[in-house]
Amino acid sequence: MLRVQRYKEFLDNRNLFLNFALMKRKIYVASSWRNGYYPEVVTKLREAGYKVYDFRNPPSGDPGFKWSSVSEDYMEWSPQQYRDMLQHPYAVRQFKNDIEAMAVCDTCVLVLPCGRSAHTEAGWFAGRGKLTIAYIPEKQEPELMYKLFNKVCCSMDELIDALK
Repeated sequence: MLRVQRYKEFLDNRNLFLNFALMKRKIYVASSWRNGYYPEVVTKLREAGYKVYDFRNPPSGDPGFKWSSVSEDYMEWSPQQYRDMLQHPYAVRQFKNDIEAMAVCDTCVLVLPCGRSAHTEAGWFAGRGKLTIAYIPEKQEPELMYKLFNKVCCSMDELIDALK
């Protein structure tokens, strides 16, 4: 009877190890709407077998968020209007989509060039000790604080290798 119990424990431990070993990363790709590399990165990561959150096409079915969806004159807002518009229903809904995805993902790939939101997201990941990688496919102004991240990659092959 004891041997049967030990064998069951062995199988349970083996299955747990195999499930862990086969588990793929869940990746949050942080970037900009204007970034031309973004669609390729999402596609290549999915082709490599990773689960990828696409802020342009969130699983909620909402169209990805743009401030122009809130107001066409968003670039003319005062600081107070900007603060107030953070409570707009579209902004609240997309923030919820993004923050929930960030909580579930174990990895962030920051795709340059990008702006403040993407850098804030990457900083959130790095601050929580989650794998954070900057992907720099073209010449950029150097940034010292990318040393906070686990890796800086300059090609898609290098990025895929860094995720293994």
